[in-house]
Amino acid sequence: MTIISAKEFNSNQEKYFTMAVNEDVCIEKDNNMYHLMYKTFDIQYPKQIILEPDDNLRRGITTEELLEKIHGDIRNKFASRI
Repeated sequence: MTIISAKEFNSNQEKYFTMAVNEDVCIEKDNNMYHLMYKTFDIQYPKQIILEPDDNLRRGITTEELLEKIHGDIRNKFASRI
């Protein structure tokens, strides 16, 4: 087992991650010990979900429409201050 400080771990992370594959590595920080563990696992990605159009989508606006409305609001604000 190798015990290292958090500062040492931060400066040589790759070294200690590689080391954890074959041996126990513990990181000591603020009087606590953290065990660096190596474990392989298979990640199962969720299937792609395609949503059907709904009322929220029908109410949506395009980016161009949004920018047009924002520019109009900005023009109105400046016009009211003059």
